[in-house]
Amino acid sequence: MEKSKPNTKRYYHLVGLVMLVFFVISFITNILNSIIVDVKDSFDLSLTSTGFLPFTFFIAYGIMSIPAGFLSEKYSERTLLSSSFFIMGIASLGFAIFPGYGVFSITLFTLGCCMAVLQVIINPMLRVAGGEEHFAFNSVLAQLVFGGASFLSPYLYKYLVNQGNNSDDPLAETLRGLVPANLPWASLYIVFSIISFVLLIYVFFNKYPKFEKTEEEKTGDSSSYKDLLKNKWTLLYFLAIFCYVGAEQGVGNWISQFLYQYHGLNPQTVGADTVSYFWAMLTIGCLFGLLLLKFIDSRKILIVATAITILCLVLTLTGSTELALIGFPLIGFFISVMYSIIFSLALNSVKEHHGSLSGILCTGIAGGAVIPFIVGGLGEIMDLKSGMFFLIIPLAFILSIGFWAKPLVNNKTISLKKDK
Repeated sequence: MEKSKPNTKRYYHLVGLVMLVFFVISFITNILNSIIVDVKDSFDLSLTSTGFLPFTFFIAYGIMSIPAGFLSEKYSERTLLSSSFFIMGIASLGFAIFPGYGVFSITLFTLGCCMAVLQVIINPMLRVAGGEEHFAFNSVLAQLVFGGASFLSPYLYKYLVNQGNNSDDPLAETLRGLVPANLPWASLYIVFSIISFVLLIYVFFNKYPKFEKTEEEKTGDSSSYKDLLKNKWTLLYFLAIFCYVGAEQGVGNWISQFLYQYHGLNPQTVGADTVSYFWAMLTIGCLFGLLLLKFIDSRKILIVATAITILCLVLTLTGSTELALIGFPLIGFFISVMYSIIFSLALNSVKEHHGSLSGILCTGIAGGAVIPFIVGGLGEIMDLKSGMFFLIIPLAFILSIGFWAKPLVNNKTISLKKDK
């Protein structure tokens, strides 16, 4: 007798919404990599003050990760999505109307808090809306959408700031006309505001099924956090996520400034393109990594990928202009597999409370606040190149994971050897 297929209703409009949310999260998060030089020049900032801007964004991510989990247990998806998009729209519009360093810092912190809430909501939504049997495929698709947004965000920046190339474009001219003439990049936040309010309307008038969380998705109570924080593996993997996000953003945030400062390359053209290629290669690397994980133990992949990343970083920082333009995207390619491997090793290293562990690990995103800030501070004391060499330290810690990780379950691999 033929087995019946699972009777799972799929909500395609909600899958589309989740993909849009992934796109928006990536777009808003990674646009900082492109605009950092313009922000520095517009507000006449030191490297330390410049580094404080991604600090405000990513520290909000870290602070809100666990509280966002508790909020998701108490309020509906419609309420949290609507509230997040409304706050994002107001915060973005507020900066566009009152552009200044202080307001920008507050805006970035507010956006970071909203991003954390959205991240907690969308994975359970994707599982239910797309059907559990399609969750793995949809998750990979979401990562591609996320990577695609990172790749495209520098081009929106180029479109809005390169006045010579689109001086006759009425849309670009209109958006630039809404912000001070010396801050054309601030018009990006007009765009973010419009997108947020459009999504607010879409979310508010949509219909939603009941989203039941699995045990692994549930936040857990305070006792589960206490138990996990007594476990050395929790702390080690938290530090690993902290180091990864810090290294990723420590490279991405300073690409344009490095190319401008050491090679005299225009941040609005070559710099933006290189940032885009960095994220494109990171996305391609994720797909390649998925394939490799079917055949090779994840710890071995982590060791090789991290060692090559360190080598690429050293050559990029010390080599010629051509090497730098190739090196930064290559770093993106080889760094790409680290996050998913670290996260899976962490979850496979504890027996229970996986939902709470995920919350703790997500607070490690605060590494994207601290490490780029350290790079900027060291760049102020010495120079930016010396500051970026600091990134070898978090990468070295990630390299060590491949040697000391002892997961309870190893990733399943396919043997290419034929059984005799």
